[in-house]
Amino acid sequence: MDWLSRLFEMMPVRGRLDLRCAYGAPWRIDQGPGEPNEIPYHAVLAGSAMLDDPAGGRPLKLEPGHILLLPGNPRHVMHDGSGAAPLRARNRASLNFTISENPGSGERLDLLCGHFAIAPPHDRLLRSYLPPRLVVHARADAGDRDTAGQLDSLVALMRRESADDRLGGRAMLNALSGAMFALVLRLASLTDDAPRGLLALAGHPRLAPAVAALFNEPARAWSLPELARLCGMSRATLARQFQEKLGRSAADLLTDIRMALAANELRKSSLSTGAVAEIVGYQSEAAFQRAFKRHMGITPAQWRKSQGLSGEAPERPAA
Repeated sequence: MDWLSRLFEMMPVRGRLDLRCAYGAPWRIDQGPGEPNEIPYHAVLAGSAMLDDPAGGRPLKLEPGHILLLPGNPRHVMHDGSGAAPLRARNRASLNFTISENPGSGERLDLLCGHFAIAPPHDRLLRSYLPPRLVVHARADAGDRDTAGQLDSLVALMRRESADDRLGGRAMLNALSGAMFALVLRLASLTDDAPRGLLALAGHPRLAPAVAALFNEPARAWSLPELARLCGMSRATLARQFQEKLGRSAADLLTDIRMALAANELRKSSLSTGAVAEIVGYQSEAAFQRAFKRHMGITPAQWRKSQGLSGEAPERPAA
């Protein structure tokens, strides 16, 4: 299984379309932050928008085909760039989402606004491997025209589905939003300037065997020499490439994957902590307990309790 599919299997992402905006100038959108486990998104269908830089830098212009993800989940401001006081927008409920409109004139913005929800603790892990702000272009990106075309077609389908507002539309739009998340990450990983993190790591073809190995066999006691051999490079080169592309070591990534899997397994009341430790690659339950608390800030028993489960699953009787 490829690493991105495996990632989504480990950390399910639910997409939701919240709002379709139809604004004429002057307009302004002031949103966020959302819920702690949310990643907001905006897809520009028509018109243009200026996204303010919270650090005070030059605003970023978003045009048709641009899709913006904000893994940092910040407060963010978008506007028409005129500097005029925005006209008041009015919201009205449709069958499957909310439409926001204003009486402005000139070129009108057509914008889809939604979010992706990732269940804790996976939201923290995923956010730590993504940039605070991610922008791709579904029409003109030179990184991979096939993926850009797929993304463009998917957004066009979302546009038609939101315009028709038919029976089952919410389910369709939310499912399409989730697929959009995967396509955005795929496209971003294929660009020449993929941001540091999982996207840059995945876009490095020589490192792909190591990434796939860690995601597909996390319980194996991978050593740096083994991973280096898979990639056909020296240990020093592999270690340097992981630090440059990911900002972490291969061992750090393996631990993060193991902890994500452990959090999932601990939700199963039939499994003891010792059994979970073995599943994710720890020969010692004590070592697993220490690693889990260091990584999650709470013990496995406390994690179970936070999920509405008992502190420890009963041991199975001996055969």
